[in-house]
Amino acid sequence: MSSKASRREAGTLATELPSKALPAVPYADLPEPLPMRQVIGPSVLLLAGAIGSGEFVLWPYIVSQVGLAVVWLVVIGVLTQYFLNMEIERYTLATGETAVTGFTRLWKPWSWLFIVMTVVPWAWPGWATGGTTTLSFVFGFSESAIPYITIGVLVLIGLVLTVSPVVYQTVEKIQFFMVAVIVLFLIYIVLFLLGGDGYSALGQGFLDAGQIPDAVSEVGTAALLGAIAFAGAGGALNLVQSNWVRDKGLGMGARLPKVVSPFTGEEVAAPTTGYIFPRDEENVRRWRGWWRVADREQFVTFFVIGLVALLAFMTLTAVTIGVGANSAESFDFIRLQGEALGEQQGDWLSTVFWLVGTVVLFSTNLAVLDMVGRVVADVLKTGPLRDNVTWSESKIYFTVVWLEIAFGSIILLSGVTQPIVLLVIASSLNGLVMFVYSCLLIQLNRFTLPAEIRTGGGRLAALLWAVVFYGFFSVILLIDQFGKLTGG
Repeated sequence: MSSKASRREAGTLATELPSKALPAVPYADLPEPLPMRQVIGPSVLLLAGAIGSGEFVLWPYIVSQVGLAVVWLVVIGVLTQYFLNMEIERYTLATGETAVTGFTRLWKPWSWLFIVMTVVPWAWPGWATGGTTTLSFVFGFSESAIPYITIGVLVLIGLVLTVSPVVYQTVEKIQFFMVAVIVLFLIYIVLFLLGGDGYSALGQGFLDAGQIPDAVSEVGTAALLGAIAFAGAGGALNLVQSNWVRDKGLGMGARLPKVVSPFTGEEVAAPTTGYIFPRDEENVRRWRGWWRVADREQFVTFFVIGLVALLAFMTLTAVTIGVGANSAESFDFIRLQGEALGEQQGDWLSTVFWLVGTVVLFSTNLAVLDMVGRVVADVLKTGPLRDNVTWSESKIYFTVVWLEIAFGSIILLSGVTQPIVLLVIASSLNGLVMFVYSCLLIQLNRFTLPAEIRTGGGRLAALLWAVVFYGFFSVILLIDQFGKLTGG
């Protein structure tokens, strides 16, 4: 522990973080760590987004094509994301800044590149479309009505966000309710629907790892990379953990302004650059306390519950409709699953399954709209609009949210309404994004943060693994797509 650090006075400018692209940050003491019950939240929001992307749709879709032989990729994917998420949290807990702001400190153009890497993969309204599609299985409205109902849902989500005094608190309450509904259904799946055949098939999937190369060739590179990216959350959805941690008030995030409604909240037009704490005995003690409680929240909520959800929904697909029952680029496997469950235990279960699917997918679209708005607003307020007293981060956020809704509506009205097509586009692009920020997290958390709080040991090894893991599949995707473009 540095005696020099202990003599630093709060408020003086720090030299530890790069300040060429963004202003230097002052020193400030780290707040006292909170108990676990007050920390739970950011990982729940991430879980809500994760369940609607990989857990309920893409991995069950792959199981309907090739069976459970790919189950090891799921376990590895979720575990890799757990380590990635904690490294994203590390930077925000220590500085109050988001990871994207940290990347911008390394190289200014990263801010604009991450806007592109957030907006392009996530602008597609595949989750809301999927939610409306599952709802149509219950109420029987026509396929031609789906785009218009989906647009209505997007507008409703936008209105709910817009009138929220503190947006994070509203999103957290909604997602807590939705995740509770999903978890209750997961318990029912695990106890009453999988049965001996299901658990036997799952165990066999772990033993059939040698079939993974054949499964890769059969599923298609884009779908597989997308599913691997969404074995958990995926892409910039992992990065927005920074923004949620900040607005929850965890670690140094307690010192930064929150996103609030321009109509019902009290806006702060201050920039969103952060602080760094002196590494004296008290601050290092607080840091260790924050790290322990944040790591526990992430592990239990995201890794354990997320992995159980993935395995349960995948196995449910295997025991209800098996392999080969689904046509490509179609949500038919969700309809067939519901019908099979209804035949086993009554029509009520079909209805419950499809309604839970609607809750899952709409909760993900809520997370997506919130995430894109937060990432873009953070980048613009930290950078070009830093000193603008009119454009607060909140105003930028709501402008972006409504532009997202408008763009999604245009996509739907243009006739692109197949959820699987939209989700594969989004997810495969997110695999490439995860490769990029896995590399950047190593540079940021290993070589930029002070020695007392930087990453190392097994967690550094996990980051290096993430670079190899996502990089390998990204290269395969690029080769595959280049081959298609050149006719090879």
